[in-house]
Amino acid sequence: MADHYETLGVSREASIDEIKKAYRQLARELHPDVNPSEDASERFKSVTHAYDVLSDPNERQRYDMGGDQGGAGGFGDIFETFFGGGFGGGQRGPRARAERGDDAMIRVDVELSEVIFGVQREIAVNTAVLCGTCSGSCCQPGTSPATCDVCGGVGQVQRQVRSLFGNVVTMHPCGSCSGYGTVIPHPCVECGGKGRVRERRTMNIDIPSGIDTGTRLQMRGGGEVGPAGGPNGDLFIEFRVMHHDVFSRDGNDLLATAQVSMTDAILGAENTVAALDGDVQLEVPAGVQSGDVITIRGRGIQALRSTTRGDLKVAVQVVTPTKLAGREKDLVRQLAALRKEEPPTLGEFQQGLFGKIRDRFFRQG
Repeated sequence: MADHYETLGVSREASIDEIKKAYRQLARELHPDVNPSEDASERFKSVTHAYDVLSDPNERQRYDMGGDQGGAGGFGDIFETFFGGGFGGGQRGPRARAERGDDAMIRVDVELSEVIFGVQREIAVNTAVLCGTCSGSCCQPGTSPATCDVCGGVGQVQRQVRSLFGNVVTMHPCGSCSGYGTVIPHPCVECGGKGRVRERRTMNIDIPSGIDTGTRLQMRGGGEVGPAGGPNGDLFIEFRVMHHDVFSRDGNDLLATAQVSMTDAILGAENTVAALDGDVQLEVPAGVQSGDVITIRGRGIQALRSTTRGDLKVAVQVVTPTKLAGREKDLVRQLAALRKEEPPTLGEFQQGLFGKIRDRFFRQG
C-alpha cells in the first residue's frame, strides 16, 4: 500500500497548505470528468483518500502513529467486521484526549452604506474557549492525568471470542478511560475536566465590500476550541444587508429615484444631491421624461475582491404642480398657445412609472 505522503508527492513535514495545493493539482489532472481512463480513476480515489486523511489533524496524527493503512480491506478487516476489534491482538494505542473544536456560525446585519467600501466591525461570539484555570489539561492545578489501571495506558482491552475459526482475540476501547489510556483523578473545578469553558468574547472582523445578503465569511480557527485544548474549529459569519429607505441595489449598482420639477425637466438643471458615500452632481438633461434613468458612473458599490465600482442609477419622476397662482396659470396658457400642442389621442395602454423605471434599469444593466 502506497504511503499517503508519496501518493500526494509531499514530504512528511508538509504543511496543510502544501497538502491542499498538491491535492488540487493532482485532482485537476485525474478527475474522471477530465481524464476518463481507468488508471486515472483509481489514482484519483487514492489521492482523495490520502488527502482526506492528511488534511484532518487527528486522522493525520493517527496515520503517522501507524493507523489507517489505506483501508485496503485485508484479512484482519474481515474479523473486525464480525467481532468489532482488531485481529490478532494488534494495538493502535490510546486515543488523543484533545480533539478539534466545532465550527460556529453567527449572523451579522450590515448597513447598505457599509457595503460600498467594506468596514471593520467588532462582533461578540458566545463560544467555547480554553479554560483559564487548567489551560486545557482538564486537571486541577498541581495535579496530572493518571495511567488507567484497567488497560495500563494503552486505551484498549483484549477480549477473547470463540468463533467458527477458533478463539479470536479482539481489541476494544477501554471502558474505564474511554480509550484515552489515562484518567483524570482531580478534574478542574472551573471546566469540569473538559479543558474548555463557554465565554462571550469579542473580535474585530473585516467586512469586505460588495457582500450581499447570504454571503458567508469563513474565519479559520475562529470557532470553538476543542476538548482538552484541541485546535479551534472555524467561524462562519453570514451577512444580511439591511433595507435602505432611499437606495436599493442591482448587483453592484445603486438605484434611486429623483423627483424633478416641471421647469427643470423642460430646461434641464444641475443639482447637488446626497448619495450614500457623499454628495454627487445630478445633471438633468433638458426634455427629460418620467422613467428616464440618469447614470452616474463609478458611484455604486465596490465589487467583492476588486477595486471596480458599480454605478449610481437615478430614475427621473417629473412632478407636475397641482396648484398654480393666477400669474403662473397665465404663463402656462401663453406657453401652450405658443407651442400649439396637438390634443391627446388614444393608443396602446402603457405601464405605470415604476414598471417603466424597472425596465429601463435592467435595459441599461
